[in-house]
Amino acid sequence: MVSGATIVVGVIGNPIEHSLSPRMHNAAFEYLGLDYVYIPLRVLEKDLKNAVRGAKAFNFRGFNVTIPHKVSILRFLDKVESTARKIGAVNTVVNEDGKLSGYNTDGLGALEALREAGVDPEGKKILVIGAGGASRAITFYLAGVCSELTILNRTRSKAVKLASDLKSAGFKAYGDGLTVETLERELVDTDILINTTSVGMRPDVNRSPVPEELLHKDLVVFDIVYNPLETMLLRYARKVGAKPVDGVGMLVNQGAISFKMWTGCEAPRDVMRKAVMDSLLGRD
Repeated sequence: MVSGATIVVGVIGNPIEHSLSPRMHNAAFEYLGLDYVYIPLRVLEKDLKNAVRGAKAFNFRGFNVTIPHKVSILRFLDKVESTARKIGAVNTVVNEDGKLSGYNTDGLGALEALREAGVDPEGKKILVIGAGGASRAITFYLAGVCSELTILNRTRSKAVKLASDLKSAGFKAYGDGLTVETLERELVDTDILINTTSVGMRPDVNRSPVPEELLHKDLVVFDIVYNPLETMLLRYARKVGAKPVDGVGMLVNQGAISFKMWTGCEAPRDVMRKAVMDSLLGRD
C-alpha cells in the first residue's frame, strides 16, 4: 500500500513503455517488506532538466536513467562518481540529502551477466555495436580484460570518439562506422559480439543490427536488449550455432547494484529475475 511515507524511486527515459524495471524492483521491495515504490517516467530530451529538478523537488530517493538520457543527464547532477565521470554516462542517480549523485552500474552488470552465462571475456577479441551511454559503460569495463576491442557505430565519429576516450584512459580500442563491410571485416575473428543499441527492441522486433550471414558458430552474441527475450539478432545467433546471451542478466545485475544504493539492502536477485522472466514469458 502506497502512503505518504512511501519512498519513491523510478526510471526516466523515452521510450519507457517496454521497461520491466518497475516490475523487477517492486517485486524485490515487496519480498523484503520495504516501503518503496518504483515508477516509470517518460521524459523527452527537451524536458530532462526540468525532470531532474522535479525528482529532487519531489524528494525521490533516486532513479535509473535509460535511453536517450544516460550521457546528457551528467550536466544536471550535483555530483558524478569518478568511474561514471570517466565513462561519461550515468544510469543510476541517488538523492543524498538533497544532492543528486550519478553512478554507472551498467558495465559491471554486463560483465557479471557474461560470466553468469559461462563466458570469460579475458583475452578475447570483442566487437561492440553502438557508441551510446550503455556502450561507454560496457567498453570501459571490458577494455581492461579483453585483448582487442572494436566499436562500430552508424555515426562513425561517435565510435572514433569513444575509442579515443578509451585510449586516453589507458586502454586499446578502435572505432569505425557500422557498415556491412566493417562488420564483415571485424567478425571474421571476433570472439564476443555485443549489441548495445536499441535495434530489435520491442516494438521494432523484426530488425537486427547484424545480418545473419555474417555471424559464425564460434561467436558469443550478447544482446543487451531484454524485451523481447529473444531478439532477431539472438535468433540469428542460435540458427548459426553461436552462443546467445540475452539482456536479462545485465538488467538484473545492474538493477541489483542500484537497489542496494537506494535501500542499503542486498537485492534478492532471484526474485528480480523471476519477476522479469514471468513478464517476458507471459506468466502473470
